[in-house]
Amino acid sequence: NLHQFTTAGLLREVVVDSSKSYFDTNVTPHHHFFHEDEGRLQDIESPELAVQGIPGVPEGTAISSIDVIVRLSKLS
Repeated sequence: NLHQFTTAGLLREVVVDSSKSYFDTNVTPHHHFFHEDEGRLQDIESPELAVQGIPGVPEGTAISSIDVIVRLSKLS
């Protein structure tokens, strides 16, 4: 069901690693903090965040989106 909601544009799947995905109800373009110690995803509220130095894409393709996940761990 979650994948059907994603296909319908009601959820956004955020893949943290090959074995873990989260489904986000905020489907607007945005990035995330991932709290590794808690397994928790948090929206980054920063419209100023910019990704620079993106390499050219292969011919016949276009970038559809860029997802940034900033991984956080607690200090000891």
